[in-house]
Amino acid sequence: MILSGSDILVRTLIEQGVDVVFGYPGGQVINIYDSLYKYQDELRHILTAHEQGASHAADGYARATGRVGVVIATSGPGATNLVTGIATAYLDSVPMVAITGNVPNSTIGTDGFQEIDITGVTLPITKHNYFVGSIEDLADTVREAFKLAKSGRPGPVLIDIPKDVQVAKFDYEPQPPVAADESFPAKDIRIQKAAEIINSAKKPFIYFGGGLITSEAQDELLQMAELIDAPIGCSLMGISGVPTDYPRFLGMQGMHGHYACSTAMHHADCIIALGCRFNDRVTGNRAKFAVGTKIVHIDIDGAELGKTVTPQQGLRGDVKKTLQKLLPLLNKSEHTDWQAEIDQLIVEEQANLDSREGMTPRNVITTLNRYLNENTPVATDVGQHQMWAAQYLNLKNSRRFLSSGGLGTMGFGMGAAIGAALGTGERTVLVTGDGSFGMNLNELATAVANKVPMVILLLNNNVLGMVRQWQTLFFDKHYSNTMLDARQTDFVKLAEAFGAKASRALTLPELEASLTEAFACDGPYLIDCAIDKDEFVLPMLPPGGSMDDIITRIGD
Repeated sequence: MILSGSDILVRTLIEQGVDVVFGYPGGQVINIYDSLYKYQDELRHILTAHEQGASHAADGYARATGRVGVVIATSGPGATNLVTGIATAYLDSVPMVAITGNVPNSTIGTDGFQEIDITGVTLPITKHNYFVGSIEDLADTVREAFKLAKSGRPGPVLIDIPKDVQVAKFDYEPQPPVAADESFPAKDIRIQKAAEIINSAKKPFIYFGGGLITSEAQDELLQMAELIDAPIGCSLMGISGVPTDYPRFLGMQGMHGHYACSTAMHHADCIIALGCRFNDRVTGNRAKFAVGTKIVHIDIDGAELGKTVTPQQGLRGDVKKTLQKLLPLLNKSEHTDWQAEIDQLIVEEQANLDSREGMTPRNVITTLNRYLNENTPVATDVGQHQMWAAQYLNLKNSRRFLSSGGLGTMGFGMGAAIGAALGTGERTVLVTGDGSFGMNLNELATAVANKVPMVILLLNNNVLGMVRQWQTLFFDKHYSNTMLDARQTDFVKLAEAFGAKASRALTLPELEASLTEAFACDGPYLIDCAIDKDEFVLPMLPPGGSMDDIITRIGD
């Protein structure tokens, strides 16, 4: 059938199984939006308040569903407003397709109104990007973009479409949805050598990241942990990969990880790393990380093997398929002394837990836990509240913790929570802080307009808490531009002005009452939850420090 370029684009999105897209219209995508109008019964478009919010919504949709998220923006500032969201998805390996309009081909290179070389801008933060110069290439380019976004190590792909390509007409032939490239296990010889290392270990430790979730290798991970009698830890991106109450799971590792987890990984003689990066927040001082420890590292992306730490065996391959071939080669083991050491670390961690009463961060998050069901997605922004959520949330199922890890994007959470709620159909929780929330609070308008079922738990301490914590510990309490109390923003009135319901909680009973009301609400509900400005996230590895320098309480 003969269709316009914009119709071909929308028909190809529908062909690929896309049910919702996020975006904001403008002059160079007006034809695309006319096509979205025609096909609105088959493809839902969510109008956000800002393109960055749209990109985070597409990201949250992808993280929560495992499907490709789609965002649309016009040329110039519309396209550049996507950059932070694209970079966020890139550093966390999230499958996303970003579609931008551009000026007509005849105007490219003349600095026309709202012309920008968005493919050049986003080249370092996409798996690939495309400038579609001819309508003949449009449908196949979209299909290729979807295939690339979800193949191997997932990530964002951008498609830039000039206005004249959107207007031109060409024959469109529907095709089945593209499948991701077939994944593969690591080479047999490397699997055999990895098994030999693991079988000889006396103190094995399993460490996993977001790649385990992408590969859906949870069952194989748990089988291995039972088989070799090993404790388990994860990166920030790995949270929700296994149930947080699983007996062998010690929680998150790293700069603000659980004490028992980080210490056990430090003392292990063999680390089996699954779908993760050993970035600076994990290793601390790399010269002191895993000294004398043998590392078996499995990752779909060979570039991660040996990038920051040198494994004894680096296995390039899909985590699930590699584990399926590795498991039959592993010996059934018991490590009684190692388990006793782990038990002692857990005792030490429990002794350092914050046991104060009242509105402490731990009490706030554990109160929230009572309202979550096993399918509730929880998104966070970035800062102290993010780490408290990572430390204390009780999560049952995979893909239920959505947080910006690699880029650390303040303002990520609001859009991500909207995308997750619309993608899963589940009431979603956003745990945020007053600093991060201020970055993209305009997306409250999006949540209200679409009656998004979401609970916003705003931990309000009137400061930029994580920066203030560093200023307290390492900068002689020079609180430079981290105090927010001068803003005097009333978040309850603000939420109500957007059309959302809201309440303020100054005590735990008030918090419980607010949560009860919020989880019964049919749209967005904000809880302004007061916490003290001097609350710290602990444990903490000092910048450049190692496990020898860990801070478990103030005064250490």
